Amino acid sequence: MKILILGGDGYLGWPTAMSFAKKNHEVLVVDNYLRRNIARETRSEALIPMPNLHDRVGIFYQATGKTIGVEIADCKDYMLLSRIVRDFKPDTVVHYAEQPSGPYSMTDYQSARLTFDNNLTVTFNTIWAILEEVPDCHLVKLGTMGEYGTPNIDIEEGWLEIEHKGRKDRFLYPRQAGSLYHTTKVLDTDLLWFYVRTYGMRVTDLMQGPVYGLSTAESDLDERLLPNFHYDDIFGTVVNRFLVQAIAGVPLTVYGKGGQTRGYLNLKDTLQCVELATLNPVEKGDLRILNQLTEQFTVNELAEKTQRVGNQLGLNVQVKSVKNPRKEAEDHYYNTQHSGLLDLGLKPHYLTDEVMEEMLKTVMKYKDRIDEKMILPRVKWS
Repeated sequence: MKILILGGDGYLGWPTAMSFAKKNHEVLVVDNYLRRNIARETRSEALIPMPNLHDRVGIFYQATGKTIGVEIADCKDYMLLSRIVRDFKPDTVVHYAEQPSGPYSMTDYQSARLTFDNNLTVTFNTIWAILEEVPDCHLVKLGTMGEYGTPNIDIEEGWLEIEHKGRKDRFLYPRQAGSLYHTTKVLDTDLLWFYVRTYGMRVTDLMQGPVYGLSTAESDLDERLLPNFHYDDIFGTVVNRFLVQAIAGVPLTVYGKGGQTRGYLNLKDTLQCVELATLNPVEKGDLRILNQLTEQFTVNELAEKTQRVGNQLGLNVQVKSVKNPRKEAEDHYYNTQHSGLLDLGLKPHYLTDEVMEEMLKTVMKYKDRIDEKMILPRVKWS
């Protein structure tokens, strides 16, 4: 297949590109280094040194003999994106090209404006580039479980059957996002549903939980191929933050009561999920929503697991509750339906003690690069 990956330099985008290319798909990645630039501006650089995209592609070719095309371009430029789509003629567009941080989106007006403009404009441009240039193309869009919030009922897989005054209908599951970033993802879903209904697009929207992990089968070939692993309070997901804190000797920062529950998955499973969605495209006029997670944890459970495994490695891991900088429920009901990807063939990697130990040992190699000033929360919701 011909697969166009928007946001192909990112934590998820780069491993996805390598995975597809290794399996003999024709892959083109597009990125404008927005996340790298924001990380520098906010002193939130990745733990592991990252070659630029052209160098990464060269290293990957040396390791595998497989090629990946690169376009350094801003997807907010519609004419440029349209030209790329017209020239490449993808069978699938995988859309990661968004500002991905809830904390960053809540920093100030400028960060909120950038998040809003980038995320909505890129999604809108992607929709129109597909409609005008490759109308049969399948769009695989990365959403987020954060769109749903923490309702006091089970979270269904994207849709909800409603009976009201004796009549029934099917609607998008109600969304109540907890940050501006997550709100832009809600608006993405609404945009996609409108264009699916109106123009018959084929779209898969993947509601992904927080991702953890460092390595994939491809990055194991050369450490220079590792993803841009962030551990700071702005771009680092909670498991990745805890791994680095354990190695650095910094108490694990549990926000508030620590009862916040979410659905998590290994980076390797993100690659599986995107591949399964890509190889099983939906029909025209269908918006398929898949909840992308493998298991649920509270923050306290993750801290306990990190502490236990870290102590087995002699790290003397401590846990500390800090004032929650976010506006969120700290003790709530959370039960998510997520059978769709399992039905397509997902083989989950679970967060076992062995997996936690392997990740800690990998982080330990880069201990000297840890900047403790990036760990404590620097952004408050109010």
